[in-house]
Amino acid sequence: MKSMVGRLNFGLFKTRNNLVGKIVDVIKASPDIDDDVYDELEEILIEADVGVGTSSKLIENLKKKIDELGIRKSENIINFLKYAVKGLIESNSSREAAVRLFEFDVKPLVIMIVGVNGTGKTTSIGKLAYHYKKMNKKVLLSAADTFRAAASEQLEIWSDRAGVDVVRNQPGADPASVAYDSLQAAIKRDIDVLIVDTAGRLHTKVNLMEELKKIKRVLKKLDETSPHVTLLVLDATTGQNGLNQAKQFTQSIGVDGIILTKLDGTAKGGVILSINDELGVPVKFIGIGEQLDDLQPFDAQEFVEALFQ
Repeated sequence: MKSMVGRLNFGLFKTRNNLVGKIVDVIKASPDIDDDVYDELEEILIEADVGVGTSSKLIENLKKKIDELGIRKSENIINFLKYAVKGLIESNSSREAAVRLFEFDVKPLVIMIVGVNGTGKTTSIGKLAYHYKKMNKKVLLSAADTFRAAASEQLEIWSDRAGVDVVRNQPGADPASVAYDSLQAAIKRDIDVLIVDTAGRLHTKVNLMEELKKIKRVLKKLDETSPHVTLLVLDATTGQNGLNQAKQFTQSIGVDGIILTKLDGTAKGGVILSINDELGVPVKFIGIGEQLDDLQPFDAQEFVEALFQ
């Protein structure tokens, strides 16, 4: 079985080839640094879905450092770019949610999971529940996505895999009422962590963001500090489209952190840089496989080392 670092290295294979592999080709073709080299590097970053603004910022930082040191050989570029990327991620990853995800002093810790359908939201909830279960925490899931067909059944499958309970209601029930009942149950059962699933799209004229705001309001009736953490699930394979989703959720309901899924299936993993840079919202977890333990807490240093290995 692969170690965590080994799985991360494997999971970033496509992104690494799309980014570092192409940079190596540029270095081989152009031993000396010139404006054409910088232009090619910026194009490679953009193709890896780092984003235009973030790519420009990285290249400007790279130019500045290289000019300061008087370096002209392109073979040095990868190391300098590596440190520039690491600095960019760490500058925003240090921002904590209102409550630490692992060292919390509230009970139950209420985590609200949001995101559009198809991003791997329900799967991530099951994996997150398993993560807390391994920490010997009592976990309860809330099936508040009552609009999508079979959403509750899918959540139950993952709850069984993770070895935790789930609170559900009839399909089409009011999502906020399910969340309310779930928090009531969590308090009564002395649960450590309550994870609330939510809709990613509604089949009614009700605005999705308004429905999510309603869930938040209802939870506050039982605990005015909840939900303590709101995590947005994004699909890494969507690249910059995922960033646009993140902007909408962040502006409408507020997001404390990102769960970036399907990182192992894309060459667009560079989006993690623009998420940190443009949103200032830290990536909390990354999905690098299909197994229960393949949702891993995001570590900026490990990510950069795996990307530039």
